[in-house]
Amino acid sequence: MKRLLLFVMMCASISFVFAQKKGDKISKVITSEIKWWGHKVVKTKPTSHYGSLKLKSGKFTFDKTVLVDGEFVIDMRSLIVADLSGDDQVKLTNELKGTNFFEVKKFPTAKFHLKKIIPLANSEYNSTIVGDITIKGIRKTISFPANAHITQFTVEIESSKFSLNRKDFKIFYQNSLKDYFIKDEMDIQFKLSTQKVDNERPL
Repeated sequence: MKRLLLFVMMCASISFVFAQKKGDKISKVITSEIKWWGHKVVKTKPTSHYGSLKLKSGKFTFDKTVLVDGEFVIDMRSLIVADLSGDDQVKLTNELKGTNFFEVKKFPTAKFHLKKIIPLANSEYNSTIVGDITIKGIRKTISFPANAHITQFTVEIESSKFSLNRKDFKIFYQNSLKDYFIKDEMDIQFKLSTQKVDNERPL
């Protein structure tokens, strides 16, 4: 009986080891750049602002050599206003991080789950990217053009400048006329590249 129990435990251990080593390959994002733009209804340079965000983590998953999905976490606390300086920069940055906009204390991260990359022909961009973005706990499916280059376990993506409707994610002034002077569309553009990592290494 003891020998049988020992044999079963050995089989279970071997199966667990094989389960860990078999399966998907991971490609980790090692460089990234995320830019954002916001505009007032009268869209001119003085009424527009821009800045950046940082990626907290990102990875692509491959089944053998086929890309199956990607997952990215954006650090909303890293939001920076780049077109202002001094007190004006601090004021707008705090306002965007506050309760009327991104509420970064309550929602410190945003997420994007890449679902598929559709090749495009005869276009400025070679692909359409489709995925789910979650901001302030609200998930929406979006798509946008991008140049995507995928080799064995390596990915490089540079998106077009695309728009999100801020009101879809409850990003607006509460009961304030100031909200009517801001365009609903906020623009995003990003680029990233990856490096394959061992399955056993934590991301």
